Amino acid sequence: MIAVNYTQFRNDMKSHLDMVTDDYESVVVTRKENRNVVIISEESYNNLLENIHVMGNKANYDWLLESRKQLEKGRVKRHDLIEAADE
Repeated sequence: MIAVNYTQFRNDMKSHLDMVTDDYESVVVTRKENRNVVIISEESYNNLLENIHVMGNKANYDWLLESRKQLEKGRVKRHDLIEAADE
């Protein structure tokens, strides 16, 4: 996470935004009276929302943890994909 003040951000906005999108870096723009802003990429934002959704639903979260345990124990099966016929 990088912290810059408003003036620094404004003067070098493109490079800061490139860091956010290219390097998955979060940028905190510091402002007076602690009214700071965090800038993240759209991809990071969407991942965050998805994680909140999964973690917020106990059944989904429990299912995910169980699947992870099975994977770690090597209890996996390989399946060939079947191509769907064009309709």
